[in-house]
Amino acid sequence: MSKLDNLLNDLVIANRILANEEVVDAYGHVSVRHPDRPDRFFLARSLAPEFITRDDIIEFTLDGKPVKDEKRAVYLERFIHGGIFEARPDVMAVVHAHAEDVLPFGIASGTPLRPVIHSGSFIGSNVPVWDIADKFGDTNLLVTNMPQGRDLAVRLGGSNVALMRGHGFVAAARSLIEVVRMSVYVPRNARVQMAAMRLGAVKPLSRGEIEARNAGYKPHSPETWRAWEYWATRAGCAELLSKKG
Repeated sequence: MSKLDNLLNDLVIANRILANEEVVDAYGHVSVRHPDRPDRFFLARSLAPEFITRDDIIEFTLDGKPVKDEKRAVYLERFIHGGIFEARPDVMAVVHAHAEDVLPFGIASGTPLRPVIHSGSFIGSNVPVWDIADKFGDTNLLVTNMPQGRDLAVRLGGSNVALMRGHGFVAAARSLIEVVRMSVYVPRNARVQMAAMRLGAVKPLSRGEIEARNAGYKPHSPETWRAWEYWATRAGCAELLSKKG
């Protein structure tokens, strides 16, 4: 198969993993930048991630418009992906999800989400909170146009993860494997932090510890592939894997 074929298979796998690991439910989505056209990205049609197949993948321009004539419904919040891809040339994949364990940290002032476990290091030392009301007033909290998507991207800045007040989170990374891994551990890290806060003062990972974790990370290392293969198998789509460990 071609590089693009493998990438689109990986996008299907990413959707299935995020659903099976309960990062997304009927709502939420994951995208990947076109490997040869950085001004385009791939995202599924409006469908629960658990049910997505290759036939459901649509190619978009960065302003959220399908490249080809498309009669099927598309995600209303595709502008999240377009805004981040436009602002961050380094980003190759984006996730938006509503994991409930993360939601409290987007609405409680004075308690930032911090990496507190080693597998949560990839969320970074700074997790900003974006409040759509700051610039757009009373809305339905959905990112439904490019100005909103661009404003979210500004708040994300150079971070890996941003929380969306009363809504969910976005994660941005250099590959699909990396963004899926990050998104799986964001709610797990949040659960641990919340539990630890009930016991006493919480000691998050230091910047040096975060940097040490990041320095050793490779998207296709045996250790990373082990998780990707494990999650894909649990999600029932191991036959789509393009590489064997």
